[in-house]
Amino acid sequence: MRLRLVPAETNYDFFRLARYTFGASVVLTVLSIIATAVFGLNFGIDFRGGTTIRTESTQIVDVGAYRAALAPLGLGDVSITEVFDPSFGPDRNVAQIRIQAQDGAEAITPETVALVEAALQAVDPAIAFPSVESVGPKVSGELIRTAILSVLLATVAVSVYIWLRFEWQFALGAVAALIHDVVVTIGIFAAFQIKFDLTIIAALLTIVGYSINDTVVVFDRLRENLRKYKVMDLREVMNLSVNETLSRTVMTSGTTLIALIALLVLGGDVIRGFVFAMTIGVILGTYSSVYVAKNVVLMLGVKRDWSKGDKGAAGTQFSNIDA
Repeated sequence: MRLRLVPAETNYDFFRLARYTFGASVVLTVLSIIATAVFGLNFGIDFRGGTTIRTESTQIVDVGAYRAALAPLGLGDVSITEVFDPSFGPDRNVAQIRIQAQDGAEAITPETVALVEAALQAVDPAIAFPSVESVGPKVSGELIRTAILSVLLATVAVSVYIWLRFEWQFALGAVAALIHDVVVTIGIFAAFQIKFDLTIIAALLTIVGYSINDTVVVFDRLRENLRKYKVMDLREVMNLSVNETLSRTVMTSGTTLIALIALLVLGGDVIRGFVFAMTIGVILGTYSSVYVAKNVVLMLGVKRDWSKGDKGAAGTQFSNIDA
């Protein structure tokens, strides 16, 4: 016996309310842009600048105790991570503590560094501080520009791939879905002022890949059905394609969400932002692959008969390229 989360054959009408679902997606995207513009992003140390203190000790690193010791100092955003390296001996326990820049300064003052060291020594008398480094706002600004560029280039690369593999209508649908997923995720971080750092950029790039994967699966089935059912209404063909891949979509998204929710609850503060972004991205990516990408293709229409060899249609000359 096999477990089935979805019946073997389904006939849901996913596009019965196409104009409303697409309209809701547009409104949500616009609200996310407004939220980002009004509230701004709560940038972490990576983008705001700050100071990194490296610690070493013969005792095991207790991240919770370190954080509790630094909390009374009121240093704002503090990130504490344990550093693992195969070359470290059993008596060498290393941690990295990152503290945001204070009051617009490029780094925390030597007096504040001394307070941090004293607070940590109260927890672990054997602790040592081999290095203290600062990251200024200039470097942080470069990181912001690089992060934006990386997301844009990923989106462009994906759209070119879709255009070559399918048609320009599919490419526009895929790009619309990617923009929807990324912008709404950023909007949620802005609206709730959740810390936004380089790990969130990594999550956004992962969301781009995850979203396009689900979109391509349905696009592949849609193209097959368009060739098979040449006289069937486009909306019906799209509904058929989504229903035929529904079991795969539910299993893939469901198992991914199970792992992400477990990490969200049990993973701790260090990865919580990344996992939260991924959780939102998986939900949005699954939704947008049908209600954004496919809605765009439905509105634009698409070529129905590839046997005629329409050489003038951009993007169709490479439609037989395999992934």
